[in-house]
Amino acid sequence: MRFVWIIAIAVPLFAQTAEECQKHEHYGRRSEARQCFEKLTGSANSATKAEGFWGLRQFKEANNAFRLAVATAPKNASYRVRWGRLLLDRFNAKDAADLFQEAVELDPKNAQAALGLALVASDGFDSKAVGMANKALELDPKLTEAQELLASLALEDNTPEKAIAEAEKALKMSPESFDGMAILGTIDLLRDKKSTPWFDAILKINPVYGEGYAIAGKFFVLNRRYVEGIEYYRKAIALSPDDSASRAQLGVNLMRLGEEKEGREQLMKCFDEGFRNALVTNSLTLMDSYKNFLTFKTENTIVKVHKKEADLIHPYVEAELKRAIATYEKKYKMKLPGPVQVEVYPDHEDFAVRTMGMPGLGALGVTFGNVVAMDSPSGRRPGTFHWASTLWHELSHVYVLSATKHRVPRWFTEGLAVHEETAAAPDWGDRLDPEAIRAIKEKKLLPIATLDRGFIRPTYPTQVVVSYFQAGRICDYIAKTWSYDKLLDMMHDFAQNTTTSEVVEKELGMKPEEFDKKFIAWLEAQTKSTVDGFDDWKKKIRLLTESAKSGPPDVVIRAGLLIRDVYPDYVETGSVYELLYDAYLAKGDKPNAMAQLEKYSAVGGRSSTLIKKLAALQEEAGKKKEAAASLERLNYIYPFDEELHRRLGGLWLDQGNTKGAVAEFSAVIASKPLDQATSHFNLARALKSDNRTEDAKEQLLLALEAAPGYKPAQHLLLEMSGK
Repeated sequence: MRFVWIIAIAVPLFAQTAEECQKHEHYGRRSEARQCFEKLTGSANSATKAEGFWGLRQFKEANNAFRLAVATAPKNASYRVRWGRLLLDRFNAKDAADLFQEAVELDPKNAQAALGLALVASDGFDSKAVGMANKALELDPKLTEAQELLASLALEDNTPEKAIAEAEKALKMSPESFDGMAILGTIDLLRDKKSTPWFDAILKINPVYGEGYAIAGKFFVLNRRYVEGIEYYRKAIALSPDDSASRAQLGVNLMRLGEEKEGREQLMKCFDEGFRNALVTNSLTLMDSYKNFLTFKTENTIVKVHKKEADLIHPYVEAELKRAIATYEKKYKMKLPGPVQVEVYPDHEDFAVRTMGMPGLGALGVTFGNVVAMDSPSGRRPGTFHWASTLWHELSHVYVLSATKHRVPRWFTEGLAVHEETAAAPDWGDRLDPEAIRAIKEKKLLPIATLDRGFIRPTYPTQVVVSYFQAGRICDYIAKTWSYDKLLDMMHDFAQNTTTSEVVEKELGMKPEEFDKKFIAWLEAQTKSTVDGFDDWKKKIRLLTESAKSGPPDVVIRAGLLIRDVYPDYVETGSVYELLYDAYLAKGDKPNAMAQLEKYSAVGGRSSTLIKKLAALQEEAGKKKEAAASLERLNYIYPFDEELHRRLGGLWLDQGNTKGAVAEFSAVIASKPLDQATSHFNLARALKSDNRTEDAKEQLLLALEAAPGYKPAQHLLLEMSGK
């Protein structure tokens, strides 16, 4: 919690007394501060009383007193500002913002109200924070806290030189600017300097001020240097044991790194002391749910899955994780120091708890050191989530962060991970979406040197998504123009704490500005037909969709073939591929209907319904190998489909892929099918073909247990028993 100098909002006696209390706190005189705040609670003025209760951490009483103060003096903007600051301090950003806005309407020149709005925006990583902080400084050029906020925002944007300049301005305003000193000290630490004078300077003024180290902890976590972040949060609470905000961050980050026992202890201490923000309560609730998870360990993997879906999802996740590890060990030319832990959450809200307070993160997976948390495909609408692609994306982070000791810009880790998705399989990576098309057309892509801003504090609603796309295409471009090894060289450079600009100049032999021009030219050439034709395509696909409802198939086919390749990456519901498939099928032209779905699948279409229709057409045409490959794609998208596993198991068995057949028929049983007898019988057939005789017999007995008169199981059991 920042120390905030009280502004004069009532009678002079109140202003002087309140300022005295704040001065005691500022210099770490806690006993004197407490006595001072206790005196304030005896004031007849409700606002004065509120300040006293707030200083004593009696938040409910402070809230009630502020409410009375505002009711008594509804035109007093400053009362609303102080009440808003209390609410912001106590996790109620929405009502705080409302109070700050009301204060602005009452007094447009109220600098503290503008600062309050800036703080709300900052907490939400909103790009408006900078503008509001500057507005506060325009209204009050001596408002040190607004200047400190600008320094913090600059460092969040990964522009340390600007952060230094802003922090130095804060120190010119007030030589005792703790946040200014903490920002300067944090920059030294992030740059791996062996020592920094700034935290000692803070402690000389206030020997119990732990919040400076909390600022360092925050920025180390934002830079994904979690172990060091934890170290600084420990230092913060060692100096200020009642700093529940820092304790909460310590607990959550311990939890993120798998240190669940101590993490829970720290969070419970916060809860017991009344610090119950969403981060604390949701994290504790999530940890309570861990009793419903099963853990599977191998020599280099730990997979945690909910017990209700463990039998089905665990084999697929573990196998894919091992495949990805084997691939990345070769690509990155390194081994990880320990096992990778992957947590798979069927409830998206549980997964969301893992990402609370983190900026610019995708909503599918997140990496903390060697721990990966991600959604389960069961928590998403079928066809909307490629879980294997997400797993490879996050595992790339594990390797890159480990290789660079977490000293790497966000754009590079995200861009390389996006690149790796498509490298794993051409149909896995994200397609060129409408948001990226608009950004290219409207020249909204960021320079490579400042691309991190698109992840941290977006200036328009879809900028995070666009930044993922841009970073991925940058890595594609570098790999294609130079080599994949050049990306590895850049990765190792970042490990030395070098900047993007320095790495681009060293490895690519040009200034970042020149790189930007070359990259944009390359990207625009690749996307030109789609970008130029996008607006016309939107109109024509609407007409095509209407025509498909009642028009002749030949009309739909002619119109569809004209626009399909203008925007070939569009594979969402109602795509041209789907409309053409329906039209060809209506004509009885199955080969062309199949061809449309094959294009749809190859470009990354993920509808379970359409891909199963494709597999049926392929199987009917005698293309069993292709049919099996089509169905196998769905295991990486939505494996919670009994029919999928049954059909794929049969195809694998027909082609002699006995291990694949065993896996798929086992998945059928894990799906808890109604027809238990047939399911166990099919698994028995696969096990027999895989020379697992005793296991096959066990499955036949289970089939007969489910249906004692089931003759296929009887006959096979007799055959295998030699009778």
